[in-house]
Amino acid sequence: MSDDDGAIVYVVDDDEAILESLSMLLRSVGLECQVFSNATDFLRSLDPSRHACLLADIRMPGMSGLELQERLIEKHIAIPTIFITGHGDVPMAVGAMKSGALDFIQKPFRDQDLIDRIHEALQLDTERLARRQVELDARKRVASLTPRETEVMQKVVEGCANKVIALDLGVSQRTVELHRARVMHKMGVRSLADLVRLAGLVVDD
Repeated sequence: MSDDDGAIVYVVDDDEAILESLSMLLRSVGLECQVFSNATDFLRSLDPSRHACLLADIRMPGMSGLELQERLIEKHIAIPTIFITGHGDVPMAVGAMKSGALDFIQKPFRDQDLIDRIHEALQLDTERLARRQVELDARKRVASLTPRETEVMQKVVEGCANKVIALDLGVSQRTVELHRARVMHKMGVRSLADLVRLAGLVVDD
């Protein structure tokens, strides 16, 4: 099973001829795509949970590709983005990459160059979704902890010894040890390093 199975390529360009040609190209290599003639329609239809990447013209009337990128950043949507640019747009595209875009490709471009970049973008999105799933699982595990277990976990990941935790919480060291063991079990970890890593995933922004 390919990492691209179930993936979708969103294409946003105000040129209908380009949308048609890109749609034919992507479907010819087995990639599902949705095309939009403007960024507003794309934002209305976007499903952030989908395995996807975005291919967008950097210059469009109304909301430009750069403005679209800013909207995605504001919404904390980290979809891998490739911009299509004209020669005069290269400085803009470089700026877009500094703001998080994956790549840009200049017109006219070779079909294979574009396909290669799209596959790279979808691979990155596979990794992003995997990280997201780990984060969601960590949040679910933390939510299963009792308030006291949560307190113990927080102090453990801060590096406090059981003795110190017992004094801080006004309980016996044996009680702390029992809570700590339950925390490790519920979090599904065997080492302090793994506990610290998982706890770090659920720290609020």
